[in-house]
Amino acid sequence: MDDEYAKLIRRLNPPRVVIDNDACDDATVIQVDSVNKHGILLKVVQVLTDMNLVITKAYISSDGEWFMDVFNVVDQDGKKIRDKEVMDYIQRRLESNASFAPSLRGSVGVMPSEEHTAIELTGTDRPGLLSEVCAVLTDLHCNVVNAEIWTHNTRAAAVVHVTDDSTGCAINDPKRLETIRELLCNVLRGNDDSKTATMTLSPPGVTSRERRLHQIMFADRDYERVERAGFTRFDDKSSRPHVTVLNIERDYTVVSMRSKDRPKLLFDIVCTLTDMEYVVFHGMVSTGRMEAYQEFYIRHVDGLPVSSDAERERVVQCLEAAIERRASEGLELELCTEDRVGLLSDITRIFRENSLCIKRAEILTKGGKAKDKFYVTDVTGNPVDPKIIDSICRQIGHAKLQVKHNSVLSPKPPRETTMGYIFGNLFKARTFKLIRSYS
Repeated sequence: MDDEYAKLIRRLNPPRVVIDNDACDDATVIQVDSVNKHGILLKVVQVLTDMNLVITKAYISSDGEWFMDVFNVVDQDGKKIRDKEVMDYIQRRLESNASFAPSLRGSVGVMPSEEHTAIELTGTDRPGLLSEVCAVLTDLHCNVVNAEIWTHNTRAAAVVHVTDDSTGCAINDPKRLETIRELLCNVLRGNDDSKTATMTLSPPGVTSRERRLHQIMFADRDYERVERAGFTRFDDKSSRPHVTVLNIERDYTVVSMRSKDRPKLLFDIVCTLTDMEYVVFHGMVSTGRMEAYQEFYIRHVDGLPVSSDAERERVVQCLEAAIERRASEGLELELCTEDRVGLLSDITRIFRENSLCIKRAEILTKGGKAKDKFYVTDVTGNPVDPKIIDSICRQIGHAKLQVKHNSVLSPKPPRETTMGYIFGNLFKARTFKLIRSYS
């Protein structure tokens, strides 16, 4: 009865969205008012992320029965949203209860299941791993049409959409799928994998590919720090996220994060908090030219704040991992060319033969064209020799493979010596108790 009553209240009070280009000089302001329910913040942020909008500021309030959020957004070029069709689409998506399901657009990596087979992979990261996986799939007559690969803290995870290379359709034969699973697990396991390597089919339903990767790596416990022997990785500690955890008496836990700004950062953090079953009651997001600051007042879904040292440490570790997983590490290479069966296997083989390590990859096929992004370092995690990159570009073709960005050479955000708490005035009558701080 409670569930039916909640559904009735939501139907009688659909989300209300106001999109305003006059309220702010340098951003479009989107205000969302809705009946509150667990997970609604993530769904709203995902709609904005799905539209490739950049959230420069946000103010979140969902204490009680109502959810009221304000987002300042710009497009990928840093400009306001002026296209009326885009604005109308955003409004329809946010105001329709049905639209709070993740989008089917390619940017989220979800297509109807009958068009492809979606497989999920986890294993120990090592140089050449993606090349080996692609070679196995090619040998098994599987064509990779879309994929996203993340690596973090010695672990690797991927969501890969494959079709039969002769029919172009999904692979449904159980025996063939079992063969694919066995061979891929052998590759993922390697020689010294202390954790279990897995290959599974994606669960039914429409789920963001990016959210699935967060869930996969969270389940794989990639947030637990591991140092790999023999590797002297280039590591600028100033670029590491800074996370603090405080309690305000017994009411809330305050989580503050300062990190280098990047696309989809808010989505990654809210996704992780939601999957850890924490509710954001108040929040603030502010971004500068290079740095982002986020602060959230949270409780667990049972209504309690963080209450133990172990839980606090886990929150910090998981949020650090959420920030770092998608960080653009190393050199960004973009491949644009005609798609063909075995293309990804050939490209990753060339990378492996030239001692490149793929830290993250986004594989997209549309209209017969492949548009793939690879973030690469050398095998020790250090910057790649420019001569090697030039040799690879000549081998593949300068018109097909281009260097887009080198994060190692990018300016680092300024270091702050003090941490301000945005909502301090709201609770100035309360006593703040510092529980623990991690960096």
